[in-house]
Amino acid sequence: MNKLFIARLVGLALCLFPAGLAWAAPEQGEGVNVGKPSMFRNLVPAEMLERQAVQQYADLKRQAAAKNALGADSHSQVVRLRGIADRIIPYAAKFNPRATAWKWEINLIGSSQVNAFCMPGGKIAFYSGLLSKLKLSDDEVAIVMGHEIAHALREHARERLAKSELTSLGASLLGQRIGDGRYAALFEAGGSLLNLKFSRSDESEADLVGLELAARAGFDPRAGVSLWEKMGAASKGAPPQWLSTHPSGQNRIKEIERHLPEVLPLYEHGHNQTIPR
Repeated sequence: MNKLFIARLVGLALCLFPAGLAWAAPEQGEGVNVGKPSMFRNLVPAEMLERQAVQQYADLKRQAAAKNALGADSHSQVVRLRGIADRIIPYAAKFNPRATAWKWEINLIGSSQVNAFCMPGGKIAFYSGLLSKLKLSDDEVAIVMGHEIAHALREHARERLAKSELTSLGASLLGQRIGDGRYAALFEAGGSLLNLKFSRSDESEADLVGLELAARAGFDPRAGVSLWEKMGAASKGAPPQWLSTHPSGQNRIKEIERHLPEVLPLYEHGHNQTIPR
């Protein structure tokens, strides 16, 4: 794709979605500075993507329940996860005011996978393999949860789908699609939100926002270092960084350590507190 074509697409996006329509970036002050969210996400309706997330999350729960793999409300790990989420979620609105209206859910899926996710609209799932294989502390669980919630707050799924659409459609076709409200093809192309891959920059941004969310909720952000040490030990033999969309564990640890001075004061202030400041 040539530079002129890309410039035209960007210009179209700016014309269709002026900056005033986007929610404001978090005010600079205490905590991390990740700047404004991508303008490209405005090419995809948030409400439609969140409805799709609700449907896919419900399908996932039904499939897990059919296999007796959906953690019961009384399961000790479900209670634990929801308790941690209850402390983190009140701080989410700083990074996305829409989060106050989301119907948050968190569930445990019985699986050997070392994985977790948060879909658009606050639909969270942890796989039991992540907890059992890595033997995560509450602080480490909070770092993982904050990271996954950060993807939803920063609307990385909307951004990924929008950029995919921009690269696959001509400017005139894109204008027609937006003008007529025809988004079905975009979601067909996007496929399952569970399989959506984020970029390295998305992952790095989610690391930082997740650190702040965990710290504000009173969880030790230094657990990000031990978490990625455990991840590295569990993923020996994984491809090098340049073959992956994710930053390598060592690079993530270095970035976490570099930003700890920004979030440790929040942790000290929020430790043992559950009421947002």
